[in-house]
Amino acid sequence: MLWGARVIVPIQGRQKVLEELHDTHPGVSKMKALARSYVWWPGLDDDIASLVKSCGRCQSTRSAPVVAQLHPWEWPSKPWCRLHIDFAGPFMGKMFIVIVDAMSKWLDVQVMKSITASETIKTLKMLFSTHGIPQKIVSDKGPTFTSDEFKKFMHANGVRHITSAPYHPSTNGLAERAVQTFKQALRQMEGESVEDKLARFLLNYRITPHSTTGVAPAELLMGRKLRTRFDLWLPDLQMSVEKKQWKQKQCHDKKKPVREFQTGQKVYAEDFASKSERWISGVIQEVTGGPVSYKIRLEDGRVIRRHVDNVRSRDSAISQTSTSVEKAGIVIDAATEQNLSTDNEFSVVSFNPTQPESTTSTPPPESTQSLPADVGMTSSVNENSNSERSSEVLPASIEPTIEPSASAGNQSIASRRSARVRSPPDRYGFEKK
Repeated sequence: MLWGARVIVPIQGRQKVLEELHDTHPGVSKMKALARSYVWWPGLDDDIASLVKSCGRCQSTRSAPVVAQLHPWEWPSKPWCRLHIDFAGPFMGKMFIVIVDAMSKWLDVQVMKSITASETIKTLKMLFSTHGIPQKIVSDKGPTFTSDEFKKFMHANGVRHITSAPYHPSTNGLAERAVQTFKQALRQMEGESVEDKLARFLLNYRITPHSTTGVAPAELLMGRKLRTRFDLWLPDLQMSVEKKQWKQKQCHDKKKPVREFQTGQKVYAEDFASKSERWISGVIQEVTGGPVSYKIRLEDGRVIRRHVDNVRSRDSAISQTSTSVEKAGIVIDAATEQNLSTDNEFSVVSFNPTQPESTTSTPPPESTQSLPADVGMTSSVNENSNSERSSEVLPASIEPTIEPSASAGNQSIASRRSARVRSPPDRYGFEKK
């Protein structure tokens, strides 16, 4: 009997047909395609599938099943908590051990003389001395990591050792991926020794933001950025501040003399507590707080601290330059007072340019300075015109003149004036001879 173009096989012959279709172990799909071209019976596809599943040779040589769903490792809450380690090599004639921190993605690669348990323990001890002992270490089931010596080392340091399933490297995928990255980088780098290439690679890897965390491994592990040559491109904040401070000091000290005092030097210190006397005597006891601060022992035994701006020398040539007095309506400094006090035969007659001259002032005696001959002024003319000048307002440009003192005890002091003799204007009523 036919069903379309295919033969309907009775129950008695179905097993024989299935064995004929499975003669070369083509698999389920090819057996179904071949059977649909020649034969048919109810449940043909299910019978073919059952035959293939029961065939020992087909099952022993079939492909691997679909991979399981991804089960990622938990991300640790703090750095250097879980490490993933693996060996790499022989590569470029050397063996390497690769260590990756699960949290910060910090990568460390060390050259190994051999991959024995004792050499591996020495390398891990040096690493732990820098970053501390982790809580967990993940590795494969290599002979080094499964040795009794390595197990004792893990137990002695309180480290939980987790091993991946045999022949399933993706369980320790973080270390496996690091091995590939490390090998690829060193292959692409030219020149230099393996150690130099390794150092350059590790520095660049640690300062580059990781694709998973978005932060550089060095920042997550150490809490700071590592300084590199790239930082030379950026402005240095400290140098910028120091440069501006230096410029400020140059402008400030341009017209400021250097003032320094030695231990034991006599000085005057500014007294902020006293309302009557501004300066008190003392002696420099020591320099404190840098070159601009001093401890001063006063005459009464007290020790005070003053800035150099509040201290002045007690030497006679210097100490008299800081006081000021106000006499005859004119404020003068001590240097002027010292210069004028050497000649006591002169006193000052002060004029206010906005007020008329007092008529009660005593006419000055014969002056030692005379007017030029062409003006024709004599002392008699001055006496006759004194009353006229007393009622006039002197201009602001006329400076006070120095006249002989009326008495020996007069100590009036005035500011200096030029020795140049000025000719009076005609409006003062002086007659020319």
